[in-house]
Amino acid sequence: MTEQHDVLRTTQHGSEVTPLRIRRLPGDATVSLWREGYTFGTRRFERFDTQAFRTRILGRSTLVMRGVDAVRFFYGEDRFDRGGVVPRSVLHSLQDEGSVQTLAGDDHHARKEVFLDLAFAPRSRQPLVRIFQELLAEEMDRAVGQHDHDVLKWLTRILTATALTWVGLPYDERSLRERAVEFDAMIDGAGSFGVRNARGRRYRRRTERWARQIVDDVADERWNNMVVAHILTHTGDRDVAMVELLNVVRPVVAVARFAAFAALALWTYPEARAVAAVSDAGARSVAQEVRRTAPFFPLIGGVATRELAWRGVRFSPGDRVIVDLFATNRDPRHWPAARSFDAQRFVDGRGEDDIVAQGAGSWSDGHRCPGEPATVDLLSAFVSELAARRWEAPHQDLGVSLSRLPARAGRPGIRIRMLDGNR
Repeated sequence: MTEQHDVLRTTQHGSEVTPLRIRRLPGDATVSLWREGYTFGTRRFERFDTQAFRTRILGRSTLVMRGVDAVRFFYGEDRFDRGGVVPRSVLHSLQDEGSVQTLAGDDHHARKEVFLDLAFAPRSRQPLVRIFQELLAEEMDRAVGQHDHDVLKWLTRILTATALTWVGLPYDERSLRERAVEFDAMIDGAGSFGVRNARGRRYRRRTERWARQIVDDVADERWNNMVVAHILTHTGDRDVAMVELLNVVRPVVAVARFAAFAALALWTYPEARAVAAVSDAGARSVAQEVRRTAPFFPLIGGVATRELAWRGVRFSPGDRVIVDLFATNRDPRHWPAARSFDAQRFVDGRGEDDIVAQGAGSWSDGHRCPGEPATVDLLSAFVSELAARRWEAPHQDLGVSLSRLPARAGRPGIRIRMLDGNR
């Protein structure tokens, strides 16, 4: 393989900025990216001892980077437009066009205020977590002595019920089952092509019909719901309100992905279970280490919106960039013992903002997911509850395929059995 060095040097405030050393790799790496999955970037960063390389993805020259500073640069000040890089099939499975995640500039900031104020402010998160804790405890009590539970499916159902209750949307057992299947299919279809993606898009259309009926009922004053009314007021469009209603509910359900990896960590590392059982700070530390190490959303891509310069690299409008989130969370240049699970890594709270599983920068001004604090709260609550109970993971394959996007804890998922004598 032939490589070339592309090192540009700039000065800033009279001192030389450490340049980003870029490796140029020949050929098109699209097939390798989808075949290797989460390990695609890490293999090349480590093989060539670099934090960035340039290759071709889908026939287009693309700069691939890792590092907390790279992620913060990417997310800051609307430097990159995230449209045009993610395939439309993936976008429609998870977000759809016109959603807050696809906007930029003033439009993005204005729409994001809806989520920051409505859904994820502390006064809103506290009821969310309380509802989840109550439902989770009830389900775990009921599960004692019963059959094994697939954690991902189990928590998807519990979190779907949590989200619907929190937003004030009624459901019965049948509609709960339907919504849980639909949300899981949407999340599972993101990052994939073929059957799983098609299934996710098909279920999304069914969910959209359900959400649109709710929006229409509220807009036509046949029913009152404060959350839906708030979204309608700020969007002024029923189709967009439908999309954003799903964007309030779905991230809550997506926490089930992290919960499955948390169960895997608690079973694999007894010290993690001990740390989580001691205090809320311990449970939060374990939850944050799960977010750092678990293969969640692997990367983020965008195109430069204007002329940019950073660490000696110049970007022209339209230049394509991919930031490897998975590799950044496991970057040995930033994290001590990066590949080890350290249950006490975040026990004092330091370093939490460097976890980039859900973006970086400011929640209010940048593209960092406004649901991240709720994710941490919900995951911490799950870790605390599970660590306090007696359970086991019966013999099964607990391997994790890093070529599958999104990855699952266990093959095809981790199953646990709740035991008598809890707490």
